[in-house]
Amino acid sequence: MEDEQFIREVNEEMRQDRMDGLWKKYKWVVFTVAILIVVLTAASRGWETYSTNQAAESGDKFMAAIALSNDGKHDEAIKNLEELGASGSGQYPALAKLRIASEMAENGKISEAVAAFEKIAADSSFNTTLQNVAKLRAGLLLVDSGSMEDVAKQLGSLAESGKPFRHSAREGLGLAAWKANQLPEAYKWFQQVADDAEAPSGVRSRADIMLKLLAGKGITKAG
Repeated sequence: MEDEQFIREVNEEMRQDRMDGLWKKYKWVVFTVAILIVVLTAASRGWETYSTNQAAESGDKFMAAIALSNDGKHDEAIKNLEELGASGSGQYPALAKLRIASEMAENGKISEAVAAFEKIAADSSFNTTLQNVAKLRAGLLLVDSGSMEDVAKQLGSLAESGKPFRHSAREGLGLAAWKANQLPEAYKWFQQVADDAEAPSGVRSRADIMLKLLAGKGITKAG
């Protein structure tokens, strides 16, 4: 028994010696890894804080530009929005570019506004919602300034069932068809709006009015 105890003690001592040797050999690796973990964690948290602060700063700049626009200082607002579009954080560059296009439209520069909206809609660096908003805005502007085909190019895909902007897109297509004297086609779009229980009440009310106007012209079904 004493021999067995002695052997265990020797084995334990050998294991301890090996551990001590490994520690002496690799302790700097352990220290380096530990330091890297601390540094990377700190860097990650620092970046999150920086990103949050940058997004907040961009948000403040965006709201300041909107205030300038509301005060009638459109040129100054556009200048600030252009700066935000070039160097802003998060989705604010996209929002700034959308707002610039809106400013163009409000100032009567319809063709420039449509081109700006189309450029945003084609830019895959922006999220899908903002791209679709840009397509919708371009299409609605074209109701007055473009052809039925121009409007359909922008709004056709947005008017499909289940799409979030389908109600406004269908209304725009209906108005474009009315303008082009394609009355049965206009009836189709307005009827789709009226039949959609998820359509906002204001949009449905306008669709009902248009359907009554069409009925007065003898149009009571889609072409």
